Amino acid sequence: MASSQLTGAGRAPRRRDILGRVSAAIVYLALATPPFLFGSREATTIAAWCAILGIGLICAPVRRLQKNHLLLLGGLFFVALCFAFVLHEQLSDRPWIAPFNPIWDKASEVLGRHLAPSVSIVRGEPFFALGLPLANVLALTLGLIVGSDTDRARRGVKVMAWAGGGYALYGIFGLLLDPSHILWREKTAYIGSLTSTFINRNTAAAYFGSCAVVWLVLLMAAVRSRLPRGKVVWKRVPHNLLVHAGGDVLIRFAMLFVCLSAMFMTNSRGGVLISLTVLIVTFLAYFGRDLPRGPGIVGVFIGCVVGGLVLMQVLGGNIGRRLDLQGFSDEGRLSVYRSTLKIIADNPWFGTGLGTFDRVFPAYRSGDISMWGVWNVAHNTHLEFASEMGIPLTIVVGLAWTAAFVVLAAAVRGRRRHMAVPLSAFGVALVALLHSSIDFPLQLAGYSIVVFALLGLGLSQAALRREDRGRPALTG
Repeated sequence: MASSQLTGAGRAPRRRDILGRVSAAIVYLALATPPFLFGSREATTIAAWCAILGIGLICAPVRRLQKNHLLLLGGLFFVALCFAFVLHEQLSDRPWIAPFNPIWDKASEVLGRHLAPSVSIVRGEPFFALGLPLANVLALTLGLIVGSDTDRARRGVKVMAWAGGGYALYGIFGLLLDPSHILWREKTAYIGSLTSTFINRNTAAAYFGSCAVVWLVLLMAAVRSRLPRGKVVWKRVPHNLLVHAGGDVLIRFAMLFVCLSAMFMTNSRGGVLISLTVLIVTFLAYFGRDLPRGPGIVGVFIGCVVGGLVLMQVLGGNIGRRLDLQGFSDEGRLSVYRSTLKIIADNPWFGTGLGTFDRVFPAYRSGDISMWGVWNVAHNTHLEFASEMGIPLTIVVGLAWTAAFVVLAAAVRGRRRHMAVPLSAFGVALVALLHSSIDFPLQLAGYSIVVFALLGLGLSQAALRREDRGRPALTG
């Protein structure tokens, strides 16, 4: 009898360990494979990711979560609740407080028959557009839970970095050997620019810039481990690296160079400039306490900028030519922003409906915009979100992003050997948000799922008590 009780008691930890491994494997999958299959653009692919991430969330162990993790999950639940409320108003035949969009009365008058009104300008469209936001929330939540295990969080960062290096190598060799195809499909756009497995070169630039940020963090950690303890003496760094540099330093430097090369070969102006800026910020954040104060740190900053410009000249000649010819912005993009602001002004509280921007924009399209081409996205995810979901929800989401950056920044100021995961998440999230201000990388699942999964790992590590960050991982 006693032995059977012991056997039963031993099965529970074993079962928790198996479920924990399954959830961790799904996080690694979310960090590595979304860029495959053309950036996971298809609705069926996004639905599959929702199912996979949902399974991971069901299996995820929660017994290591601490009070700070629960606070983060509570904040995420509040944002999801606000999102669900707006979604209910847009989909419901009897919304609680939202007024129906006046376009339905106008359509009824023109057609001469009554049409059932809706808050959304396209009935039911918010439901069909829900897949990507749901996948992002699932990836973030799963990353938060799995990231409470320090070993798994660090392994997740390396999985993303190595996967990015693999996609970068494929993109480089693909552009050199067969530039007319992406995987097994014929390439119909951005001929001559690296897109790897993505369709859009700007999203590819944001992805490889994000991977370069992660490789830079890993490289800096390896370099710092080779230097003597205490304050860094910069004059001795080259000598120490030449004498004590190990294989990990050389490998990480090589992979950083590969990701940077792929990023420059995309010929994306915004993606490259934003990524270079974030790389400088990441370097300053990691070595900030070792840099000279006063005029000295200004000199370091200028040196970083000069280094970025040198990289631009050596690796980004095509980008320099595009900047000379076209400047920093495409023709008509500012006019699109102004038109989107008019949509927001006419629909400030509950928006026009999730996923309806391409339907409402033609009515607001400015005469300053060339009639050539179709603007199915605003090229500013934040403005497009406000136009579809309303200003109040946009403010809630903006405050949530601000809180996430504050949590990550606080962790970055802690002990350096615990900095890798939060700093990687901080840098990648910064690339994603800044680039989404001029384009739409976070509207593509192949990039956004990676960003939110890594953000979850970083927030989870930032929420750990300091004494637990270096503790060996437990099973389960």
